[in-house]
Amino acid sequence: MTTWRRFLLAMVCGVAVASVYAAQPVLAPMGRDLGVLPGLAGWIVTTSQIGYLAGLVLLVPLGDVVDRRRLIALHLAIMGAGMILTASASASWVAFAGLAVSGMFAVVVQTSVAYAASVSLPAERGRNIGVVTSGVVVGILGARAVTGALAEMWGWRSAYLVLAVLALALAVLVLRVLPSEERRSRPAGYGRAVFSLGGLFRQRLFLTRGLIAFFLFASFGTLWSGLSLPLAEAPWQLSESQIGLFGLVGLAGALGAARAGRWADAGRASPVTGLALALLILSWAAITQLPWSLWMPIVGIVLLDFAVQAVHVSNQHLLTTAHPDRISSIIGSYMVFYSLGSAVGAAATTAVFAAHGWAGSSLLGAAFAACALAVWATDRRLPLGGTNSPQAKPAPLASGARETPID
Repeated sequence: MTTWRRFLLAMVCGVAVASVYAAQPVLAPMGRDLGVLPGLAGWIVTTSQIGYLAGLVLLVPLGDVVDRRRLIALHLAIMGAGMILTASASASWVAFAGLAVSGMFAVVVQTSVAYAASVSLPAERGRNIGVVTSGVVVGILGARAVTGALAEMWGWRSAYLVLAVLALALAVLVLRVLPSEERRSRPAGYGRAVFSLGGLFRQRLFLTRGLIAFFLFASFGTLWSGLSLPLAEAPWQLSESQIGLFGLVGLAGALGAARAGRWADAGRASPVTGLALALLILSWAAITQLPWSLWMPIVGIVLLDFAVQAVHVSNQHLLTTAHPDRISSIIGSYMVFYSLGSAVGAAATTAVFAAHGWAGSSLLGAAFAACALAVWATDRRLPLGGTNSPQAKPAPLASGARETPID
């Protein structure tokens, strides 16, 4: 895959995921404008994630049936329409409907990752997934800076209009730049692709990596859905644009973890996962200092986003290598855990913050991270063949790569 095509797919992922998380730095003004009670403001983000969850189950399996290139373009176009609906809403239910639609079709992220994996040579699959997936984290964190700046200048609606225009432009570029896939096997029917998802939950590799993703992104969502709340209060009282700049801080850590794909190609996905999860727990010790310091939380944010990206890329590499004939379905099913975890983190952090302040939210985020590490450690202690359902066996590594035990 050429550098330009990797970059285009990363841009698709960035814009798509930004549509889900664009509300994070503007929850307060958006909630006031739409008449949403402060204690329920977290549901603005959660609504998009619920739509995302529905898309993972209903839309992503289409990638194993039809041409993913055309599917990417179509999903981008409908996602753009949903954001236009949100930006033009005068009532909360209209905005929530637009958020649900744009969230549902934001699963173009998974179709893009599946496309990258399917057209990659085995020796570069991890690298390509790492680059394309970096667009996801850029979108999540970059959206905070862009949304905050746009909201301060022209209001929160302008952010959704800008994202809609970008989505429609990318839909045209995808059709012009990306080639159609060459399928190595006959595609399964849509119904078969959807109903076969249940069988994945009996496979140890999938279940382990899915549970790790659930707790991983619950911890991630706890930070990024709740961070604007203490920053907007005393003693900091930062503006929306200033709060959005914290997303740029997270980018340093997330982009630094892009090398995780190369580590996965070398067979080190499992040990990298354990080290990154330990780092994730450590990051919360710094983040909890937010009421007294900005510098320590900044260090913690860099560490947190590095850890999250490293684990996420490792998970996807292991799963797509184990299931090369159903990449879309495996990624979509895995991302169900991601979506649920993000939704739980987003909804829980606002409630916990209201009751116990930032110390309570930090303890919650660290607890989620500890649960992810516990899942990884427990799986490492079990024998490879010790479960009732066999674990999918990954494809052989590229020549010269060292193999480490896989969960």
